Amino acid sequence: MKTVLKALFLLALTPLASSAQKSLVQYVKPIIGTAKMGHTFPGATVPFGAVQLSPDTDTIPYSVGGKYNPDVYKYCSGYQYSDKTIVGFSHTHFSGTGHSDLGDFLIMPTVGPVQLNPGTADHPENGYRSRFNHANEQAEANYYKVKLDEKNILAELTTSTRVGFHRYTFPKADDAHIIFDLTAGIYNYEDKNVWTVVRVVNDTLITGFRQTTGWARTRTVYFAMAFSKPFKSYGSRNGEQNQVYRGFWRKFNQTENFPDLAGRKLRMHFDFSTAGAEQVQVKFAISPVSMRNALQNMQQEVPHWNFDRVRQEGQNLWENELNKIIVDVPTREDKINFYTAMYHAALMPTVYMDVNGEYKGLDQEVHQAKGFTNYTSFSLWDTFRAFHPYLNLINPSRNADMVASMMAHYQQSALPMLPIWSHYANDNWCMSGYHSVSVVADAILKGVYKGDAMAALEACVKTANSRNYEGIGHYIDKGYLPSEYSGTSVSNTLEYAYDDWCIAQLAKKLGKTDVYNTFIKRAGNWKNVYDPGIGFMRPKMADGSFKKDFDVLKTDGQGFIEGNAWNFSLYVPHDPEGMMTLMGGKARLERYLDSLFSMHLPDEFFAHTEDITREGIIGNYVHGNEPAHHVAYLYNIVGQPRKTQEKIRMILKNQYHNGPDGLGGNDDCGQMSAWYIFSSLGFYPVAPASDEYWLGSPAIKSALIQLGNGKTLRVQAINQSVKNVHVKKVMFNGKVVEDYKLKFPDLIQGGELTYYMSK
Repeated sequence: MKTVLKALFLLALTPLASSAQKSLVQYVKPIIGTAKMGHTFPGATVPFGAVQLSPDTDTIPYSVGGKYNPDVYKYCSGYQYSDKTIVGFSHTHFSGTGHSDLGDFLIMPTVGPVQLNPGTADHPENGYRSRFNHANEQAEANYYKVKLDEKNILAELTTSTRVGFHRYTFPKADDAHIIFDLTAGIYNYEDKNVWTVVRVVNDTLITGFRQTTGWARTRTVYFAMAFSKPFKSYGSRNGEQNQVYRGFWRKFNQTENFPDLAGRKLRMHFDFSTAGAEQVQVKFAISPVSMRNALQNMQQEVPHWNFDRVRQEGQNLWENELNKIIVDVPTREDKINFYTAMYHAALMPTVYMDVNGEYKGLDQEVHQAKGFTNYTSFSLWDTFRAFHPYLNLINPSRNADMVASMMAHYQQSALPMLPIWSHYANDNWCMSGYHSVSVVADAILKGVYKGDAMAALEACVKTANSRNYEGIGHYIDKGYLPSEYSGTSVSNTLEYAYDDWCIAQLAKKLGKTDVYNTFIKRAGNWKNVYDPGIGFMRPKMADGSFKKDFDVLKTDGQGFIEGNAWNFSLYVPHDPEGMMTLMGGKARLERYLDSLFSMHLPDEFFAHTEDITREGIIGNYVHGNEPAHHVAYLYNIVGQPRKTQEKIRMILKNQYHNGPDGLGGNDDCGQMSAWYIFSSLGFYPVAPASDEYWLGSPAIKSALIQLGNGKTLRVQAINQSVKNVHVKKVMFNGKVVEDYKLKFPDLIQGGELTYYMSK
């Protein structure tokens, strides 16, 4: 809080103070996202909170008739803006992922006859779901409110780190209920629920757990649920129809007022009589370890029943987070976009340990986090690019804890490997590369991670030498991944080469010359999949020949993941000058970039790739997917920085808007938003694990950045306007920046960064 007050004091002495607001939370719009792709997370959470409490709007199954159901992709975050009904409010969600899981512990208030099925979107009256209207919906940081039209109930949600807090205002009724659905989830399918246990401790307290399989193969979440008012009765239904052995529990009637329940498909109802406008509140705590810990989390974080206090405390946490960068921007829309981006960049990864420091490790054993906060849900294929470098500047202690979490993951791994996509004491192995090494190396090289650097290097090397993981053995032996062994052979080769360069930089820092020599050689493997005959990266066969059936525009079946050859051929962030030389020099690369942004990519070329939509494409440049996020900055090395400046400002306006369709692609756990933040400030980390940031064109008028080390960086754009997108001159601490690059050791010391803008 002292650094925030210091920032506000400094602002009072500058022109920026005229636009500084007492509250920055007002500019956060959680409903901004990708409406068509369904990755919006509109509910309540605190920064990096374990509980992400949000409405789910349908029950789309993962498969229909044994085949993947493409409609389920719209529900990666559980909420689809175009839907007219809400099924209920669940406690765990991903933010902007292209695959999904979670949606644990769905709660829904209702009145009337007990209905323990969700009903359908067309006929919500046949179940416990309800119609709603966006006019009666309010979403802000750590608060969500909606009127459930079907039963005339007002639902309000807020959270602490590990506790979801519900407040339901009921009409007068003798048949009010709170439905508790333990079968509900996101990306659901038959047999996803492995087992569920519920214990009714008394008439206000319930505990239990649920184990699922899926994207996370073995995932167990424990809970404790408390009601502000005693329920008068309760009941349950186990929807399992094909259980062969039922044991002798059949001696009991387990459907009514039975306190010891277990099964795979449990749904429950808790019954109340309510006066008109009576509020019934629910506190719901989760734990990765035990029911006892879940209850302790609740008792320590929210020991009272003051909903508004929890809401305010959470919003205070958001104020602290947002005050790390205070901006003056041309329009209110720009301010909403900026602070919503900061909000998105503080949703994930999530805290994955209890208030007592215990968490479940990758070995499924209970561990004690000593000296760090343990996190989960690392979407590393996305977030290594800008999200983790962003934390290294404004939130280094948190990123240090994330690296410590990755090291704990490695130590508990049976393989052993650093995480690929960490997920609730699992690795779901999603996407390509081993980009945790980028995050680890970058944090050590920038002095953020203070742990055992030699142990970290060993973890990076072992991960990169895991021969049986996604063709790494073939990559080591041949210098590329042959097409016969992988459908994404080219993108894997390119990503491995970059990661190997990161390892080389860390080895160089630590004086490990042998490791450096090995991995700097491997870092050049990207050249092995470049076909000079066509001027693009191309799949190569095991015999050394290039794949004959190849289309540079298609995004599937061509050796790349979520991108085509036009975008991925530019993915050599660690050696862009070498790439430029191999491609034919500055003039050739400039023509390539011009064509990329100006050509038209017909829908047919990405029709079978659900992560790419028309909204995220400019020409053939796919901003909605991450591999091209550095591309606009490449004009700097061809001697055309004005084109970088034009493209950056164009992308900022084209791909980021207010409203439910405000992002051109799924946010991917903060990466899209971190790109926006960096690019709005005028610089970007093209190659994490280097000490360079490449300059673009700032969209802010001015900004005061708290660097996380007690120092501040003030950014100013003189003569800023919509038309003045070009940068005539850049000054850093009174010296002209000559090469369109800033160095981390200089930047982290703070000072004044001034852009002089021009038409």
